[in-house]
Parts: sequence; structure tokens; C-alpha cells
Amino acid sequence: MQTNRNTSTCLGMIVLMACFSCPDMKAQEKPSYNWPNGKKAAVSLTFDDARASHPTVGADFFRPYGVKATFYVVPSAVESRLEGWKRMVADGHEIGSHSMLHPCTGNFDWSRDKAIENYTQASMREELVESKRKIKELLDVEPVSFAYPCGLKYVGRGIETESYVPVVAELFSSGRGWMDEARNAPSFVDMAQLQGTEMDGKDFESDIKPILDEAIENGYWIVLAGHEIGEGGSQTTKMSMLDELIKYVQQPNSEIWIASVDEIARYIADQRK
Repeated sequence: MQTNRNTSTCLGMIVLMACFSCPDMKAQEKPSYNWPNGKKAAVSLTFDDARASHPTVGADFFRPYGVKATFYVVPSAVESRLEGWKRMVADGHEIGSHSMLHPCTGNFDWSRDKAIENYTQASMREELVESKRKIKELLDVEPVSFAYPCGLKYVGRGIETESYVPVVAELFSSGRGWMDEARNAPSFVDMAQLQGTEMDGKDFESDIKPILDEAIENGYWIVLAGHEIGEGGSQTTKMSMLDELIKYVQQPNSEIWIASVDEIARYIADQRK
């Protein structure tokens, strides 16, 4: 018995010494991704609802930088400022769908008559098809990206609740969430469930730069999500934050690729092939 114990002890010491002599396992497991032009991460700027500030404040703001953002629109809001949205298309911004009616939970009084709890997969599919048709009619672009209104990915209630992620996966090349906790690992992410990171009300140095630095470290794609574009107020992405962010990612030694959701999604799809 003593011999067996000694043998076990020796074997354990050999294994332990081998581990100490191995390369750093944590370093070996560090994710990497083949982003273009030597970049180490990617970021997309996205805005929801076709807010009034998008074709006015936003258009003037982005034009000098040459940055292309993704705007997830509700057709009725586009119609009310149609000429401005046509200029947004001419400027090269991506136009995605945010549904026809922006259904959300009926727990909000403003959404009670379009409560997502009262939808089915079939009725949601019908609405999303109509949103694509209407956007095409208004702006002569085919929306390939979608953002879930309120970030909710289900229809129905109780035991009849169903995910409508499969509907989005069928109709669009990507679907973005809202206020998600994770980042997008390009080699793994489900394109129909892109993780959306809130940027409304955030400052660059304290809130956004740490996320971008984490992305560089891990090869992530960050999809930032906001609403109004301005300098204050509810659900507003600050222009001062956007200015610092864009200057940071456009500096000569930047390791971050900034592009629309569709452009980055197409790149990842090509890599997966």
C-alpha cells in the first residue's frame, strides 16, 4: 500500500510540474478574429424609431465624419419627414426595420392597443413583411436588418408564448436586441439575436471606452443602440459622446472597425463560408 501511495504522489507531482511548465492557458484561450485591415474589433452605431432628430441633427452630425450608422425605422415616422430620410439614404446610412407599429408589452399604457402579448407568430410575420414592403416603397431600399421593439423577442402569453426570433431569421439577415448584457463574439453570435448595448445618456470615457477596450481585447463586435441624437433629455445619445467615440476609432492607429450593421454582418457571413 505504501508503494501505491508513493507512486500516486509522484504522478501527482509530475502532472503539477507539467502544468507549471506549460504556456499560459489563459493566453492560449484568448479569442481572436480575422477582422479586416488588421483591426481587432468592430463597432456599429444604431438608432431606433426614426426619431425626429435623425434626419436633421443626426444627418448634419455624421456627414463630416463619413460614418455610416444603421437606423431602424417605423414607416409612419419616415413618412412624416420623407425628404429628410431620402437624404439619409443618399448619405449612405443603412435603413433597417423596426416593425410597422412598434409593438411592445401591454404593461405600458401606450402599447396596450398593440401589445405583443396579443400577437402570434403569423401576425408578427405579416407585420414585418409589410414593414419591409413599406420601407421599400418610401425609400427604395430593401431593409435587411431588424431591431426588436423594446428588445422583446416573444409573442403571446402564458403557455402559448412563442419566440418570433425564427420569423426574424427568415426575413432579415440580422436582428438586434436592446440593453443586452453580452457582447457579440463574431465566430459564435446568432445573427438573429445580436446583442445591443445601450448608448443613450452615456459618456465616452467612463461608459463607452471601457466597452471598446474590452472589444479589442476579445475580438468583439459592439452594436451600440440609441434613440434621439442630441445633448440631453430622455432616451438621447449625446453628440459629445459620439464625437469622442468617432475620433477614437478613426485615429490612425485605431484597432476598431466602425461600419453599419449590414456591412459587418455581411463580412462575418462571408468569413463563415
